[in-house]
Amino acid sequence: MNRFKAQRQVQIGEPENPDDQQEESGMRLRSSDTNASEDLEPFMGVKVRRKASLRREYKGDYLDVPSCPFLMKILQKQGDKQVLFADKVLKFTSSGKMKRRIIMITDFAIYIVDPDADRLKRRIALAAVDKMCLSELSDNFFAIIIPTEYDLLMASTRKTEIVTVLVEATKSASDYELEVVFSNGFEYNASADLVKEVQFEEVEGGVKTRIVTK
Repeated sequence: MNRFKAQRQVQIGEPENPDDQQEESGMRLRSSDTNASEDLEPFMGVKVRRKASLRREYKGDYLDVPSCPFLMKILQKQGDKQVLFADKVLKFTSSGKMKRRIIMITDFAIYIVDPDADRLKRRIALAAVDKMCLSELSDNFFAIIIPTEYDLLMASTRKTEIVTVLVEATKSASDYELEVVFSNGFEYNASADLVKEVQFEEVEGGVKTRIVTK
């Protein structure tokens, strides 16, 4: 089954957090006029990305993982030591809710952690990742496609850095370059038996985003 349409495929070389439930039928993410708390507003991502942001320096670990005992315990249990990226993101559940999560990327895997429960929710081996999907617009959404499991749809103001880190980590770990697909409408498996489509539309003042069930 062709899971993607109107795609533009590229290979990434050198580069470039929504807890309220929203309606799937017409989600327009705004940086203002929203009920989201102040610390979530940057994730709403409707401003056109400035060229300067494409050249900003990457820090990688925005959480200072070595100073977080519960994160270190998770990594040590799995035998991972090298953290390439760590930050707070928003994850979209199969029901359409948005959950605050921590994403950690190591040289072997992706970790999704519940920061409220200090609990590992999911570990995905880099070798299991097939591709990443993003829109061609200035939003903060990205999907990680994992054919052997269900996919991940998340939002982050550091989307470009996440993509770059994953591409480079995958290439280092398995000697192949992760495919990155740009499309203003892509499908993902929200669960084992539920396919959804993310639709993006450029409108005045930002990007209108819809998540619909197929």
